[in-house]
Amino acid sequence: MIKKLNNESGIVLIVCLAILFMLSLIGIASISTSNNDMQIAENESRATGAFYAAEAGLEKAAASVARSYQTTGAPPNPLPIDSVSELHYIYKYSTADEGPAVNTQLTEGAYKGLYGLVKTFTISSLGVDVTSNSGVELQMQLSDALIPIFQFAVFYEYDLEIAPGANMTLGGRVHSNRDTYLQTDANLYIDSYLTAAGLIIHGRKPGSGMSTSSKDVWIKDSGGVYRTMKNSDNTFLDANHANWVNGSLSRWGGTVEDGCHGITELYMPVVTDGPATDLIDRAASNPDSYENKADLKFIDGQAYFKSGFTWINVTATLIADGIATPITFYDAREGQTVYSIDLNVDKLNSSAYFPSHGVIYSSYTYNSTNVHALRLTEAEELSGPLTIASDNPIYTLGDYNTVDKQPASIITDALTILSNDWDDSKSTWSRDSRKASQTTVNASYMTGNTESAGGDYSGGFENLPRFLENWSGIEFKWRGSAVDLWYARQSTGDWGGSYYTPPNRNWAFDPDLLDVDKLPPGTPLVNVVMRMNWTQKIASLGSGAAQAAN
Repeated sequence: MIKKLNNESGIVLIVCLAILFMLSLIGIASISTSNNDMQIAENESRATGAFYAAEAGLEKAAASVARSYQTTGAPPNPLPIDSVSELHYIYKYSTADEGPAVNTQLTEGAYKGLYGLVKTFTISSLGVDVTSNSGVELQMQLSDALIPIFQFAVFYEYDLEIAPGANMTLGGRVHSNRDTYLQTDANLYIDSYLTAAGLIIHGRKPGSGMSTSSKDVWIKDSGGVYRTMKNSDNTFLDANHANWVNGSLSRWGGTVEDGCHGITELYMPVVTDGPATDLIDRAASNPDSYENKADLKFIDGQAYFKSGFTWINVTATLIADGIATPITFYDAREGQTVYSIDLNVDKLNSSAYFPSHGVIYSSYTYNSTNVHALRLTEAEELSGPLTIASDNPIYTLGDYNTVDKQPASIITDALTILSNDWDDSKSTWSRDSRKASQTTVNASYMTGNTESAGGDYSGGFENLPRFLENWSGIEFKWRGSAVDLWYARQSTGDWGGSYYTPPNRNWAFDPDLLDVDKLPPGTPLVNVVMRMNWTQKIASLGSGAAQAAN
């Protein structure tokens, strides 16, 4: 017989206690999980902080190396090393020299394919959160490359404008440290890398006073295929386009990049204290001047030749031998008479005065009344590599360096090309009376230009070498490298069409300049700092903070 329970209240109590126990277990588990999550989050936060601290050390050391190269052309001495405490983080970094600089071809980055003097450093940085025992160690290789500036087909310190009226093909690498403006009234073809530290824009520079054309600009992609800047809707893919970065990478595969892609200015550390014009200014208190490198120089109309460590006045001898001839002619762009020293290069070749180090310098004290200049004549053949530098204008008359081509450069306030048919007696005649003939110049040049502003166009890169004749239908052939580092200070006449008509431009980069043994004497260098081979590892627990603190 089953006995019936009359009171079940004890069962309810047991059930309630069981439920309460289970809820307690769940609560304890939740608290434990929450504490673990908070601990994990705190550890991650500390690790992230340690990572950023270590990265700060890398960047501080890298910036120190880059700044030293930009200002002196050499690494800092001593190499960057320090221990820094900020808030509750400490980072300790050091820099190791990986050996002598070597001449090598760059194999990565925006300047791959160029040759430079490359020196590599390894930077190590340990970052630690001092409130924990964890730390992060980062390591990065930093390479500094000094690249000869004449390995660029075109290099501009300021805004680069290219706007030819006729078809133009430009071979070789093109770079501007500011903005680049591209347009054409026909077709413009660029055959290599196009980089700018500023922006790449299709159209005219504001203030040029010139109209914009809708014709095509073509740039080769990474596969060597021309790709237009024009979109299917007749807009242009440039820095003003909403999809500029991704669109340009997709279209050109990395051959077209500007500041939006991370391109930065390229510095010229050969000029250690002052503007780039230090290169052409006189040597007094100016260690960067080409006068310091010269063996033959012309100063205020007098000629001097360096014998050992002594400068000898050879003016009378050079004039008597027909090597140097004072002469005048008219420059219609400047609207002034030019008082020139004509340097007969053919006679210089066979004399005892051809510079042994391959550098000639010229300077005449500037005054606004007259133009003083050096003009190179009978220069089809050079007896050896030759650089000619002047703070005055330089003119070439006829073919230059076309027989047994030598490494050659012309560095000047402004460069003017006079054809083989130039006649001084017709220099004041009308433009159509000054008819040019086919002329070839094989030389790199570094020169100044005017700025497009206030409705006045500079003439653009297509007129960086100046012309004074009627070149209609006539070819001007040029091979070399074109560099514009300053605004002209003496040759400031406005560009315009009244004094010349443009030539058919057969212009191209001289690939011989990629051979470091074929560069002109005293070629300046630009500085490129490259970050490579970045690695990370977790520092050993316990010892990290102690190491950083020490």
